[in-house]
Amino acid sequence: MELDLGAVRAFLVLADCQHFGAAADHLGLTQQAVSKRIAKLEAALGTALFHRTRQGSDVTEAGAAFLVHARALIALADQAVASIQGNDRPLRVDVLGTRLAPTELIRTFHETHRGVEIDIVTSSGLRSGRSALVNGTIDVAFARVVGALDPAIDHMPAYLEPLHILVGHKHHLADRRRVALADLAGSIARMPGNEPGSEWAQFYDDLAEDFGLTIDTTGPDFGLDHLLDEIAESADGYLFSGELLRVPWHPDIRRIPLAEPTPCYPHSMLWLRSNRHPVLPRLRSHIAADFAPFAPERHWLPQTEIRSDSWGRSA
Repeated sequence: MELDLGAVRAFLVLADCQHFGAAADHLGLTQQAVSKRIAKLEAALGTALFHRTRQGSDVTEAGAAFLVHARALIALADQAVASIQGNDRPLRVDVLGTRLAPTELIRTFHETHRGVEIDIVTSSGLRSGRSALVNGTIDVAFARVVGALDPAIDHMPAYLEPLHILVGHKHHLADRRRVALADLAGSIARMPGNEPGSEWAQFYDDLAEDFGLTIDTTGPDFGLDHLLDEIAESADGYLFSGELLRVPWHPDIRRIPLAEPTPCYPHSMLWLRSNRHPVLPRLRSHIAADFAPFAPERHWLPQTEIRSDSWGRSA
């Protein structure tokens, strides 16, 4: 029996995305084409690989058993192609959005390494990034690491990003130079872009639980510009912002750092252990040199990060 590598790639992406529509977008195919590839693979293997539900698609017991070997198979195939094509190509870096902190990290790296070619790819975070690393679509991903990673993937702390809040000029905190987290107790933060089950939504859920606030994800997400217009007219609404987030200028928006403690969003850099792109070691060194570790007397992180002890401790 010969396996179709295209069908195996579709299996890996669907296993990570858990939804045919998202997998189709990631692969640049139609949902029908992805469905046909999965059906072909299941027919070749003689077993169902996914449970289909209205909410999405979860791997079956057989699918979970096949998953490890499928990742190894695709990684080996990509290494074989790379050995012929060489590494004279741009470093492909996956970020959640070009306004966010990881893009700034890559930009500062590029400013000191002008000869390096870089392609920026935007995706849906950790869920798509894991499969993209393994199948060779990207070289580097930046995400918050939640749960177990494929053994083929390595990662390192990249940036603990202090959080701010964005409020309108009518807000009762608008004149503050800093806001203590305790002052947000009982308040409601607007974050319609928090996708359920994503690593960033989990972060803000933990923050809300620890400090007694609510994250409001209702309503369609029309983008940051529209959300700023909404917040600008609100007397009590606000949204969280990373320190490096590129916020569009708005005359009625105030940006205020959080303190006592300062919540920090944990960005990690991920790559495939077998990746031999010549720029990768230079990027890792650059990220490590600029990394400032967790300071428990000043910072807040979810307990999952603190227990992992991967974020270090300042002296």
